[in-house]
Amino acid sequence: MNYLYAIILAIIEGLTEYLPVSSTGHMIIASSFMGIASDDFTKLFTIVIQLGAILAVVILYWKRFFQSLDFYFKLFVAFLPAVVLGLLFNDLIEELLESPVTVAVMLIIGGVILLNVDKWFTTTSNAVSNEKISYLTALKIGFFQVLAMIPGTSRSGATIVGGMSQKLSRKTAAEFSFFLAVPTMFGATAYKLYKYYKTGLVLSSKEINLLLVGNVVAFIIALIAIKSFIDYLNKNGFKLFGYYRIIIGVVLLLIHFFIRPLSVF
Repeated sequence: MNYLYAIILAIIEGLTEYLPVSSTGHMIIASSFMGIASDDFTKLFTIVIQLGAILAVVILYWKRFFQSLDFYFKLFVAFLPAVVLGLLFNDLIEELLESPVTVAVMLIIGGVILLNVDKWFTTTSNAVSNEKISYLTALKIGFFQVLAMIPGTSRSGATIVGGMSQKLSRKTAAEFSFFLAVPTMFGATAYKLYKYYKTGLVLSSKEINLLLVGNVVAFIIALIAIKSFIDYLNKNGFKLFGYYRIIIGVVLLLIHFFIRPLSVF
């Protein structure tokens, strides 16, 4: 990986991490075209630069993030399903991370869901706060987050839909999704680094610099993306993201099956 590729992937991460379009899916697509999708460092890079996106949430929601212990316990409850099932199915998840076809199919399925989510779920007013989310609701949202282990699903999309299925407003569901991203991404990053070093791989000075650059770029872009997404979501809903996912998914399948398999780029 060179610095240009690192910056491109970090921009994609910052733009898509909190949008319901799948950041991992987009980075798999981009890295496949770059020809580096199967590299061990690329897989590590796409996970570790999520730390920059995490910091963006903490900065933007500073006062609201540092609140009651009850709120943290709810985040922990929502985080648990991903921990348990992530450890159980880690090897399968690793295999799927190299599959652009899986990404394309899940983009299309998720797009259809986003086109209909506002009709399927009646939400409450924006007055409902994240502090009033029950433990059971948090757990249910956590199980929705597990779906995002399939590349192309979108962690934010799955958790926002999960929140709306529990009668939360779009804004409240989106913000809880942002907060839940912090322990989820931190845990995924720590586990990925542990596995990387356990296999005997050691980061070079260049790779460390690439990670630093990637995190800084992802942080800056995520700051802009989060604020813009909340404003847009309140006014317009999910349809634009649904159409976008379907178009990208169909284009990817056409490229893969009729032009050239993405896995060999």
